[in-house]
Amino acid sequence: MSKAKLRFKRKRFTPLTNSQWEVIAKIVDTGRKRKHSLRAVVNGLLKITRTGTQWRNPEEKPTLYPGWESLYYYFQKWQKQGVWGETSASLVQKEQERQGRLPEASAAAVDSQSVKKGSLISLQTGIDGNKNVNGRKRHLAVDTLALPLALHVSAASKPDGREGIELLLQLDKASSRLALIRADQAYKGDFTTCADYCHWQAEITQKPESGQGFVPQTGRWQVERSFAWFNFFRRLSRDFSGFHATSLYRYHSGKITKLNS
Repeated sequence: MSKAKLRFKRKRFTPLTNSQWEVIAKIVDTGRKRKHSLRAVVNGLLKITRTGTQWRNPEEKPTLYPGWESLYYYFQKWQKQGVWGETSASLVQKEQERQGRLPEASAAAVDSQSVKKGSLISLQTGIDGNKNVNGRKRHLAVDTLALPLALHVSAASKPDGREGIELLLQLDKASSRLALIRADQAYKGDFTTCADYCHWQAEITQKPESGQGFVPQTGRWQVERSFAWFNFFRRLSRDFSGFHATSLYRYHSGKITKLNS
């Protein structure tokens, strides 16, 4: 595929292929008879994330996806059951094995991204004084391939180091081989203390004083690239969710498409 066609593909929504659906179907399909195709439901939810459309926005071709009421029903159901997190973890392990690596990571990088909130959103939000952003903060941990290992969403006013402890709790379940966690200066203190308690090495890196703008840092550029991938999904450009837990679904659904594109 040419670079021009690849860039065009990344800018538009494409439904799941047969091989992609086979992986997800093993998790979401219980074999029950249903009114709507689960594959159409998943594609509909991914399209909302990719295009940024509203839930109630009418679909041009209603035969392609179920109505928004059905989509929202499965969205809430799978969110409570942790389906998206389970699917993301399964895809990460398969990608690790595909590249000849062990399924569990030995090193991780953590960072946060503050994102503005949408209109009429007030719950669990705050102002990030450093970046002058009023909204929520995404805390992310990835492996050396930039694949997601843990995610936490908080108010943008919360400190990285303290909220990052939630990532450590998730990382403990995500990998038994984890030995090294790379982070920036914002994670000094409570975060490094908890990492040491879990017998992990917390490596704090800092951008050179002479560096201006974005300077890739060894071992941490992968997490920055993951945040950049969010730009391909319009629903992630702002936090339009009334509750921060909904933002976790948005992230996982976006990564499902990215990992399989």
